[in-house]
Amino acid sequence: MLEKIGDIKKELAAINEPEGYRSFSLKYENDERAGVASLVKMAGKKYDAYQKELIRLEGMKKYELSHPDLEYICGIDEVGRGPLAGPVYAAAVILPKNSNILYINDSKKLSEKRREELYDVIMKEAIAVGIGYSTHERIDEINILQATYEAMYKAVNSLSVKPQLLLVDAVHIPQLEMYEQESIIKGDAKSMSIAAASIIAKVTRDRLMKELDEKYPGYGFASNKGYGSAEHIEALKKLGPTEIHRKSFIGNFI
Repeated sequence: MLEKIGDIKKELAAINEPEGYRSFSLKYENDERAGVASLVKMAGKKYDAYQKELIRLEGMKKYELSHPDLEYICGIDEVGRGPLAGPVYAAAVILPKNSNILYINDSKKLSEKRREELYDVIMKEAIAVGIGYSTHERIDEINILQATYEAMYKAVNSLSVKPQLLLVDAVHIPQLEMYEQESIIKGDAKSMSIAAASIIAKVTRDRLMKELDEKYPGYGFASNKGYGSAEHIEALKKLGPTEIHRKSFIGNFI
C-alpha cells in the first residue's frame, strides 16, 4: 500500500540533516504520483543547495588552509564602529582546521535568527574565543579607530590559547605587532575564522544594546543598536543624549 502524500510531506519536513534529502530522493524516486515527484524535486534542490554550501565553505577556508603548518589561526573582527552610542566590540576566534560550520558568513549577511544559531555552534566548536570592547568614553578619548584596535587587543589577550597567526578584517593592529598578521579586505566574507569572529562580536554587542534599551528607553537601541536611524536621531533631538552616547559622534544632532 502506498504511503499517503501527506505523510511523505511530513517526512520531508522532518529531515534535519542534509544527507537525509539524498536518502529521501532515492527512497521515492520511482513513485509516479505528481505530488510525490514534486516532493522529490524539492528534496533534490535542498541537497544541491547543501553541496553548493560545502563548496562555498571550502572557499571560506582558503586562508586558513594556506598555512598547513599552523594549528592555531585566529580570526578577528569588530562591530560597532559607526553607532552614535554604546561600545565598540571585537572578537577573536580560533576554529579547528577541519571546521565545517554550515552557513557561516559575514554577520551582516545573516538574519538575526541565523546569527544566534551560529553563535551557539561557534562557541561550542571553537578551540578558543576571546571578546574585548572599548567604552563610549574611551572612544571619545582616543577616537574610534584607536578604540577599535584596543578592543581587538583585549579580545586576543583574553584567548585561552596563544594564536600563531592573526587573520584580521581589513586592518593591521599596531598593539599586536608581536603576532604575525594577515589583513584581508572584506575578510568577514572570505575567511571562516573572521566570519566566526564577526558573528560572535555582533551577537554579543546586540545583546548588550537590547539590555541598554531597557535602561534608556525611547532611543530604539534594541532595534537600531545605537546606529543613527531616523528614530534614534529624532529621540536625540527631543530627549537629548544619554550617558552612553559618544559625544564625538553626535555634535550634528544636538
